[in-house]
Amino acid sequence: MAVGAALVLAPASFAQNEGPARGRAVITVMPQPDNQTAANVSQQDLQVKVNGKDAAITNVMPLRNNNDHLEVVVMLDSGARTSMATQFPDIRNFINGLPQGAKASLAYMEYGTAHLVSPLTTDRNAVLNGLKIPSGTPGQNASAYICLSDLAKHWPSNDPAARRIVVMISNGVDYYDPHFDMQDPYMEAAITDSIRANLVVYSIYWQNRGRFDATNYASFSGQNLLQQVTEATGGYSYWQGTGNPVSFQPYFKDIDKRLQNQFEIGVSAPVSKPGVGSMKVKLNNGSGKLDAPQQVYLGHANNPGPAM
Repeated sequence: MAVGAALVLAPASFAQNEGPARGRAVITVMPQPDNQTAANVSQQDLQVKVNGKDAAITNVMPLRNNNDHLEVVVMLDSGARTSMATQFPDIRNFINGLPQGAKASLAYMEYGTAHLVSPLTTDRNAVLNGLKIPSGTPGQNASAYICLSDLAKHWPSNDPAARRIVVMISNGVDYYDPHFDMQDPYMEAAITDSIRANLVVYSIYWQNRGRFDATNYASFSGQNLLQQVTEATGGYSYWQGTGNPVSFQPYFKDIDKRLQNQFEIGVSAPVSKPGVGSMKVKLNNGSGKLDAPQQVYLGHANNPGPAM
């Protein structure tokens, strides 16, 4: 579980030949264990660096009530073990338990694409009618990371204010690059595409059934790749050793709590050109545990978000 955020009270000083660019990100501030009320976070509580340089927080907005345009896609691996069907009740409960105005959909990772079963909708039945038992065919997703890139590039909404959440259920093994490489090119591309699309990605580990998938080597490599994606986007990875959990319910409960404790921050930083940069955020008030993206997309001052 991870993340950080940042702020500078005085305007950031920009180096010569560099100009301010703006972006936005979703951070999570989990309340302390003995304080179940949502944390209060202001600009003065945060500090941020972008590409190693001081940047400025331009606004902090709690993502609650009228400020929230929550959109959630639960993405399942079509090649997962058929026993994933035992987790369908927990998936249903999670989707049914989303805030009333939240929009949701299911997507299946199939041959490098994210196949959506419905548009993003508040109609829970329309979403859950698309639940189907996976095939159990190893490698049917081709690469979970290519599928995530596809979802990021074709997010089924044009709402510029949306909070975009992805829950990936996968073993994380990349069949296009089936050896553990900390710099897996498809994983890195998925991170960049997710940051550009303002996605926050959570992952739940579910082991597949192929000979390669069944090894501890594959399990650890898949889990590490998934963790790189979730930490970069400000999400979190869930697993139980190298085996499959009895229930997803504790994971979904934690994700739900995180969704209730999120803020959107605006960032202004000195960059030579628009693009994705590294970001480090720090919370100074001690009101909770901060998880924030490790990267941020910065665009021109009059167009802080990526064109979708």
